[in-house]
Amino acid sequence: MSPKCAWAALALVGGLAACADAPTGTTLQLSHAVRLIASDPAAETALGKLIFFDNNLSANGNQSCASCHDPAVGWTGPIAAINIAGAVYEGSIAGRFGNRKPPSSAYATQSPVFHLTQDEDHLFVGGNFWDGRATGERLGSAAAEQALGPFLNPVEQALTTPSDVVTRICSGPYGADFVAVYGPTACDPTNVDEAYDAVGVAVAAFEGSAESNAFSSKYDAWLAGRAKLTPEEHLGLALFKGKGRCAACHVLENGRRSGALFTDFTFDNLGIPKNPANPWYTSPLNPQGADWVDLALGEYLESRSDYAVLAGENYGKHKVPTLRNVDLRPSSDFVKAYGHNGYFKSLWATVHFYNTRDVKPACPGAYTEAQALAADCWPAPEVAANVNRNELGNLRLTRMQELAIVAFLKTLSDGYQP
Repeated sequence: MSPKCAWAALALVGGLAACADAPTGTTLQLSHAVRLIASDPAAETALGKLIFFDNNLSANGNQSCASCHDPAVGWTGPIAAINIAGAVYEGSIAGRFGNRKPPSSAYATQSPVFHLTQDEDHLFVGGNFWDGRATGERLGSAAAEQALGPFLNPVEQALTTPSDVVTRICSGPYGADFVAVYGPTACDPTNVDEAYDAVGVAVAAFEGSAESNAFSSKYDAWLAGRAKLTPEEHLGLALFKGKGRCAACHVLENGRRSGALFTDFTFDNLGIPKNPANPWYTSPLNPQGADWVDLALGEYLESRSDYAVLAGENYGKHKVPTLRNVDLRPSSDFVKAYGHNGYFKSLWATVHFYNTRDVKPACPGAYTEAQALAADCWPAPEVAANVNRNELGNLRLTRMQELAIVAFLKTLSDGYQP
């Protein structure tokens, strides 16, 4: 898909300043629906960090936002043993698993309010979660709305009501901070809905801070003239923008002179196979069992009267993620998972799939990534409709060129020291 329409439309929507020039953080431009406004933005960010790392905001006091969005691994899943298999994480209640891999929470505040572009391409842009369902239409911030979802999700933090969340904050060690930031009514039992919205806003303030949106990679240092790319990294960048077609969706410019986000915030079906190790297929909470198919954006659109007619042409499309921190890991042997379902276990395998998806024969069954690589085949797409066949599938890259793209992707990890 072309990013041109997506980025032309961003200036027309409310929400976050997604086209600002090279921000180190994000200023939330909230809608009138939010009635509790922070008196001190720095204190709000600090409060959001406390909430983000608080295990007590879960049914069994054992899971925080950071449990699935750890800064040490690029703000995504931190357990290699999970990543190497199903790649979805267990919630606060034992035995309850989600159905998708945790996306990175870094740079999520840059996503605009969910909308349909009004040009010839008619693409959905923005929102958060893999399917865009945290739209930002209510609060003016997709990140703030996304932050509220896991607290009440029975397969994540599994609290039952907004009051449960607000009460735990107000009676906890930083309850006074919550009141100091949002005023004396923040912990008023009659003000729960507004207070709960403020929780999401506080988390989004932290997620939009320079700690999360650091723009401190080797790539950023190179743009600033403080680092040099190796010949392989230079080749990878050229291929990323050219023959590899990566920049068609993971755009480098975004209307900026620097600080690229490496996403156009659109949705795409890449033809990724099912991940047969996903525990959701055997979960008692999944009535479809092994027959479950992730229809992603299309399924969300079915729930909306204004967009339901467009659901079919968006089945299987997931949010294009940022590539920032895509290789950030605590050690070189730490396994990360890639794709909405964690099917891929290495950057090289991911690039190799993009390069050869339509060239190799179809695997005869539900092969894992390791089995597919060993058999030199790829399984069928989980959703056969709407597969992107214009920008990937037969890129005719050599193995050396695949590895060069991987080398460039490794320059996108924050925390680089020249």
